[in-house]
Amino acid sequence: MHDLEMKKRAQAALDKPAQYGPDVDLSRFTLIAPQESYQEDLSQLPAELSRQVLSAGIETGEKGRSGTYFQKNHSVIHCQIHQEGVEILTIDQALAKYDWLKDYYWKMIPPDQDKYTAWAYLNPHHGYFIRTRPGVKTLFPVQACLYMEQDNLVQNIHNIIIAEEESELDIITGCAARPRMRQGLHVGVSEFYIKKGARLTFTMIHNWAEEMDVRPRSAASVGPSGIFISNYVSMKPIHSLQMYPTTWLEGKDSLARYYNILVASRGSELDVGSRVILKAEGGRAEVVSRAISAGGNIRARGCLVGKEKDIKAHLECRGLILERGGMIQAIPELEGYLPGIDLSHEAAVGKIAQEEINYLMARGLPESEAIAAIVRGFLTVDIAGLPTELQAELNRVVEESEKTLL
Repeated sequence: MHDLEMKKRAQAALDKPAQYGPDVDLSRFTLIAPQESYQEDLSQLPAELSRQVLSAGIETGEKGRSGTYFQKNHSVIHCQIHQEGVEILTIDQALAKYDWLKDYYWKMIPPDQDKYTAWAYLNPHHGYFIRTRPGVKTLFPVQACLYMEQDNLVQNIHNIIIAEEESELDIITGCAARPRMRQGLHVGVSEFYIKKGARLTFTMIHNWAEEMDVRPRSAASVGPSGIFISNYVSMKPIHSLQMYPTTWLEGKDSLARYYNILVASRGSELDVGSRVILKAEGGRAEVVSRAISAGGNIRARGCLVGKEKDIKAHLECRGLILERGGMIQAIPELEGYLPGIDLSHEAAVGKIAQEEINYLMARGLPESEAIAAIVRGFLTVDIAGLPTELQAELNRVVEESEKTLL
């Protein structure tokens, strides 16, 4: 499709109402932000900023990282790689460097999918390109930080991630905003390509502000024997969040796993889903959600679509309500098109059992510590195949977030 035609379709899509989650009035936000200075050494960033992004898994000292991409508002302030065979570029640099990249850009997510993708297509504000070359394995995770500091700003990001054949790529994406930020809108479009025999582990940790609206839009394509693991953590207050990533298992014996850890504080609206379409023989998928309402609302969606023989997939959603005034809604969907497929789901929403609290208190724990231990166990998800460094980072973020939750 020609660019002119796509622009017309994107412009028309701006008038489409949101399919999921609360709608956002785009006119409330500005598209203009001043240019920020490039930072050769991220350890010299202000202490408050460093603390905010650390809570989203970003090490400004870059210790234990194979590379870093850091964007502040609309400016890329740091982009550096520390391992041969791994690439990090701004999306603009990558499109200029690689003519073939146009075959990946906006191919899995159409610009006119909804008003948010259309807005990002018409008003791009950078984003990153991360790629592992064939056979290369990241020694440490690559980190990408998307940070917002300016009030009333919209940040439109487009990312492309490619794990070439037989490579292994681990990424931590930390999204954060300045404390006390009044309002802002983040739209993140991400397209993932996992080639034959490759493995991509993508861990996204959000530490936005209380009045932020966030609309990630992502899709993944997985080739034969490829593995895609997506971990998502949102435990800090936020105004609204809506995301429904889709993975296409297009190669034989491919696998996808989604793990979502969600906490909705009072006033927060979270509508988070994960969808896997199993299109090739031997495909496997798992979608696991842990949701806590601390006065806010959560809709946890999951969809599995079986379109080929010898596929197996499972949905699991567990919710815990800590305070009155909030709501958790589990929405599982299974679609089967052939005999012999294996799709299943389980969902439960409840409260902390008093007998569990009594049990721990009888062994010497104060009530508050007993409740904290139960919540910690509820949120802990042992992710098969997750590299040690990423599991440790995930555990650290969950543990730190508990302090504000309880």
